[in-house]
Amino acid sequence: MTRVISIINEKGGSGKTTTAVSLGAFLTKNGKKVLLCDLDPQGNATTSLGLDLKHLSLNFYHALSQQVPLKDIIKPTSLFNFDIAPASADLAGSNIELLDKENRENILSNILSPLKEDYDFILLDPPPSLGILTINALIAADEVIVPIQCEFFALKSLDELFEIFNLLKRNLNKEFSQIFGLLTMYDKRNILSREIAKEAEKKFPGKMLETVIPRSIRLAEAPKYGKTILQYAPESKGARAYESLAEEIINFKI
Repeated sequence: MTRVISIINEKGGSGKTTTAVSLGAFLTKNGKKVLLCDLDPQGNATTSLGLDLKHLSLNFYHALSQQVPLKDIIKPTSLFNFDIAPASADLAGSNIELLDKENRENILSNILSPLKEDYDFILLDPPPSLGILTINALIAADEVIVPIQCEFFALKSLDELFEIFNLLKRNLNKEFSQIFGLLTMYDKRNILSREIAKEAEKKFPGKMLETVIPRSIRLAEAPKYGKTILQYAPESKGARAYESLAEEIINFKI
């Protein structure tokens, strides 16, 4: 069964895209076939995997506007069994254009459906906002991972995110098989990091992932070279953390 996971946080800088790219890389290392859907107009996941947005004739905008099937925009990455449906700046227009569409919150789910037999995991990387693209990414997902940057304002954004989850449940009858919390940019020497970890556990009782992503220069550097952390610095502490995360996700019984 294909697992569709949305990696979401409305707060920028939470490690959302780093998690999407790095988790995808280590899932493939564990023998899984992965599709990463870059729904963010900034296209950071796309460029992190070595693709140049300017040279892509087709991108996610064309699939969401149903000009072409989703399969026609998918590109292989430099990692075996790791594909990407790339973004472009045109996606910013989708936030407006989709509002006039019938059944607009289910468009992504519908265009993903024919591909589910082709992949073990489909990872969704929506923009750090709660517009129609993010709503589509939530509706299409079975599971959600919420990266939580270890800083004070991260907790405030969690309250707003859980309100969205509640609205989706009340208005669209949408429930997730799991909503995971993932600590990112964690520094065990930092008192604030430890406090954020305790508060996050209260908001995600029993659903905080055991893996913790540390602060890592190598994780920050890898996208500049169009490489995943698996390719750029496989022995770094960031790489080891994401390898652990991939194993934890694979072994989790849904």
